[in-house]
Amino acid sequence: MDLLPDVWRQDYWLPPGVTWKDMEQLADSDRARPQDLLIALPLALGFVALRCMFERFFAPPMGRCLGVKNRLQVIVAPSPKLESFYTRQSRQPTQSEIVSLMSLCGKTQRQIETWFRLRRNQDRPCQTKKFGEAAWRFFFYITAFTGGLVCLIDRPWFWDRGECWRQYPVQPMERAHYWYYMLELGFYGSLLLRISVDIRRKDFKEQVIHHLATIFLLSFSYCANYIRIGTLVMLLHDSSDILLESAKMFNYATGWRKTCDTLFVVFAVVFLVTRLVIFPSKIIHTTLVLSMETFEPFVGYYFFNILLMVLQALHIFWAGLILRMVYKFLKGKLEKDERSDEESEVEEEEEDKGGEENADQEGDYCWERSKDTLNSKLSMLTNSCVLNNLTNHRASVADRMRKAQ
Repeated sequence: MDLLPDVWRQDYWLPPGVTWKDMEQLADSDRARPQDLLIALPLALGFVALRCMFERFFAPPMGRCLGVKNRLQVIVAPSPKLESFYTRQSRQPTQSEIVSLMSLCGKTQRQIETWFRLRRNQDRPCQTKKFGEAAWRFFFYITAFTGGLVCLIDRPWFWDRGECWRQYPVQPMERAHYWYYMLELGFYGSLLLRISVDIRRKDFKEQVIHHLATIFLLSFSYCANYIRIGTLVMLLHDSSDILLESAKMFNYATGWRKTCDTLFVVFAVVFLVTRLVIFPSKIIHTTLVLSMETFEPFVGYYFFNILLMVLQALHIFWAGLILRMVYKFLKGKLEKDERSDEESEVEEEEEDKGGEENADQEGDYCWERSKDTLNSKLSMLTNSCVLNNLTNHRASVADRMRKAQ
C-alpha cells in the first residue's frame, strides 16, 4: 500500500469509520492483502500452458471417442496477388474491388469469388478446435464448482445472506477461499490473454467486457474483503457454465443429438433461473440493500454494485440469445449455437450459393450428356433408315431383273 497511496485511501475501499489498522487485527494468514493478487499473473500463465497441453494431448482422444469430425476443406489454389489482398485489405472484396482484381489477375468474377470463399473456409475453426476449447472450460468449471461447493456448503453465509456482512470488514479469510479466489482470477486472466487466438464469436465484445468486469470484480472484492459475497457470485456463475460447455461438446460430436438437446434445455432453465432470478433477487439485493444495515455507502460500495449491474446487463443480453435458441429449438430449426463464430452465417450462405452453382453446373452437364445421347441415337436411327432404304432398293432392283428375264 506504500505504492500509489492515493489509490489505497481507506475511504475508497472501506466503510466510514473503518481504517486499514482495523483490518490488521486479523492475522496475516486470515487477512486479504492487495499484494496477494500478484500471484494471479503466474497462475494465468500456468493456465495458458496447461490448456495448450490439454488441447494437444487430451482433447483429441476425447473428441475421437465422441465422434468429432472435421469437415473436408478444399485447399485453395495459390495466388500471391489474391493472397496479398486477402491478408492486407479485406477478406470479402466489394464488387468494384473484384473488377480491379479481375484485370490484375486475369481471372473471371466467378473464379475470384470462389477463391475468396474457399480461402475464408480455410480460416474457419475446425470442429476439433471448438471441441477442445469447450472441453477445457468444462473441466475447469466443473472442478471449480465442485471445489467451491465443498468449501461453502457448511458456511453460514451460504444459507443466510445476512452473514455476509456480520462484523464486516473484520472477517477472517480461510485458505480454501483464498485459493478459490486466486484460481478463478487466474483462469479469467488466462481467458483474457488467449482471447485474440480463441474462436471469435458474435458476442466477442460482450465476452471482453465480461472478462474485464469479472477480473475487476474479483480483485476489488478481495481487497475490500467482500470475500463472502464474492464466493457466492463465483459459485452461482459456474453452475450454469458447466451445462453450457457440456452441451457444446456434444453438439460438436456425431450421434449425440438427443444428449445435446437435453443438456441445452437443462442449461437454458438453469441459466435463466440463476442469472435472471437468483442473481438480482439474492446477490444484488444483498450487496445493494442488506449491506446498508451494517455500514453506510462509500465509494467501493458503488463501484462493486456497478460491476454487478454490468454483469446483469450481460446476463440479459445472453438470455435473449438463449430464448432465440429455445424458440428455434421448439420450431425444430435449431442447427447451431447463436454465439457461433462470426463468419459462420456468411459462410453458410456462400456454401448454399456454391451448392446452387454446382447444381447448375451439374444440370448443364446432365443436359449436355442427354443431348449427346440423343444425337447419337438420332444418328443411329438415320444410319438405320439409310441402310434399310439401300436394302429395299437392292431388293426391288433384283426383283425387276428377275421379271425382265
